[in-house]
Amino acid sequence: MLERMGHWVHRRRAVVLAAWTLVVLIGGVVGGAVFDLAESPEARADVESTLVERRLDRVDPEGEQVVGVLSGDDALGVALSEEAARILHEVRELPGVVDMRDPYTTGASDLFADDGQGALVQVELDPALDDDDALAAADRVADRLHTIPFPTVHVGGELLAEDAFGAQAGSDAARGEGVALVVLLGVLVLVLGGWVVGALPVVTALGTVTGSLLCLTGLAGLTSVSEFAVNVVTLLGLGLSVDYSLLVLARVREERALGGKRADLGDVLGRTVATAGRTVLVSGLTVGCALAGLIVLGDPILTGMAVGGVVAVAVGTLAGLTLTPALISVAHARIPAPGAGRLARRAPAPERSLLARLAGFAQARPWPVLVATTGVLLVLAVPLLSLQLGSSDARSLPADSESRLAYEAVQRDHAEERTAPITVLTDASPDDPAVSALADRLAGLDDVDDVHVLDPLPDGSTQIALDPEGRTYGLPAQRLVAEVRERDLGAPVLVGGPAAELVDARTAIAERLPLAVLVVMVVTGLLLLRLTGSLVVPLKALALNLLSLSATLGVVVAIFQWGWGSSLLGFESWGTLDITTPLLLFMFAFGLSMDYHVFLLARIKEAWDSPARGRGAPEAGTRAANDRAVLAGITSSGPVVTLAALAISIVFLGFTLGELVEVKQIGVGMTVAILLDVTVVRGLLLPAAMTLLGQWNWWRPGRPVAG
Repeated sequence: MLERMGHWVHRRRAVVLAAWTLVVLIGGVVGGAVFDLAESPEARADVESTLVERRLDRVDPEGEQVVGVLSGDDALGVALSEEAARILHEVRELPGVVDMRDPYTTGASDLFADDGQGALVQVELDPALDDDDALAAADRVADRLHTIPFPTVHVGGELLAEDAFGAQAGSDAARGEGVALVVLLGVLVLVLGGWVVGALPVVTALGTVTGSLLCLTGLAGLTSVSEFAVNVVTLLGLGLSVDYSLLVLARVREERALGGKRADLGDVLGRTVATAGRTVLVSGLTVGCALAGLIVLGDPILTGMAVGGVVAVAVGTLAGLTLTPALISVAHARIPAPGAGRLARRAPAPERSLLARLAGFAQARPWPVLVATTGVLLVLAVPLLSLQLGSSDARSLPADSESRLAYEAVQRDHAEERTAPITVLTDASPDDPAVSALADRLAGLDDVDDVHVLDPLPDGSTQIALDPEGRTYGLPAQRLVAEVRERDLGAPVLVGGPAAELVDARTAIAERLPLAVLVVMVVTGLLLLRLTGSLVVPLKALALNLLSLSATLGVVVAIFQWGWGSSLLGFESWGTLDITTPLLLFMFAFGLSMDYHVFLLARIKEAWDSPARGRGAPEAGTRAANDRAVLAGITSSGPVVTLAALAISIVFLGFTLGELVEVKQIGVGMTVAILLDVTVVRGLLLPAAMTLLGQWNWWRPGRPVAG
């Protein structure tokens, strides 16, 4: 069937290219709207912090807050105070403003800076405003606050910080992808031997990304689309499409070389799609089905990532099976033979390529290589034992971002406002003696800085603000959330607030992640079993992937949590990883590492099943046959896997140029994952393990193994 598909694409190449051109044009114009339509994933509805938030939104809704930080002069100066009060009265009258606290018009003296050289202004917006209107109102407030005659005025708050974060993320992604694709094109031109052939993978990637964004835009018209889906589509789609196009292109050049000058292009493409296309299809099914399994877990974060992953894999696979062969069909005369590129001419023959040499070394010394490489990966994974997950705040923004400057000014000059309180709700009214007893018990807990019993809520219940020691998302705040929930305080309570949201998110992920990993592994294992006919090979592949991913996360923890090399990468570590980083890295690293593994296994299996050593061959089913198949498969696929890894590493290195710490985490993490996977895991650990297992690699129940 796949061979017929290759012939069909060759005959109908004009139709295929016209369809993809339409996808790129519409996707480029319409698909970009998904960046505005995408939403942050909602927290799970059944967790305690969400219940608190929804109850407060129902009985006492609060709007977004804009924070103005005034500094650099005596905050009690008469002339300055009068002018500040005049402007703040005007701010209060701005459309969309419903409340305000400041030391000049409301007498909130606690909002003066600790050293008296500044003040804080807290402006609450109408909770009925939608996102766009709230941003417009926040901008009006910011413009007016900037006219207060303090030497320095910084305006921030969660709403403006999130807007700045989104804008910076888009800018970082555009710059990272732009720089990376230009460098990638240059490398591919030098390696593959021409501008046309070098552009083929880039054009395929463009078709995949725009097509995926178009699909997400269509989904956004039917249901909410997570911003994580957009992140996964742009990065995973880019990586897989480049890999698939390079695999197909390499096989075309190989088949054409075998067929000689008179080789029919339709036959070449037919054989290519039947072989390399089958690998692309199996890889796409393996990664896509495994990611789709995450959807059944019902976790909003994992679901958003899974949807993006499935869309990216589906469109990337379709592009690899149709767009790349159609481009080759049109541009085949401009595709030189292997080794024609400037860099390729200097490269060794396939049997002397990097992966082939590493595989030969590993096969000659399987036990030492297995022990040493496993040890290295386990050592790299050690920092993972100290993993601390947190929620990003304004510190992840560039150093000159106004929202970050405002946040840092609050942390520096306003001790009482540094930490967001933990919210404790109880059904009793504030004048109930039980509430006083509850407040006393809360005040006696460790890690408590202060306790405030607030005015009664409209439904008669009581809200208590619990100020933890340290920062909003710090370990003391997290411990305090857990302690309040676990202690018998004499009255039933619900605990919410930012620290509780982080605790609940971590707990939800910890509860569901093992099941998610199990789903991914079972689905992946079954598909690899179908590809290889072996029970051992899938189990080994999954073990290697987990080992590689653990080492990658360990390196990321050492760099971004411990701060090793932070000055070189231009960021300041705050001692945690963003809670979404390990999940995104799992998504990206699993997809690409499984991609490379399928590439290698397909050629190894092809060599194992080769007629040259098939039934009746003297060495059929022996250890020697296994070793030859492993080396032959790695030798034949090594150059394309190495080139694909180099290409995608260039893409992800582009993201290390971003200003957002989260973008750097993904860029560095994926570069490390790919380099470890292609060299240590696929080049050394895989051939060493397969050599030691010998013909047992191909065992499954009911199949005898030759001695």
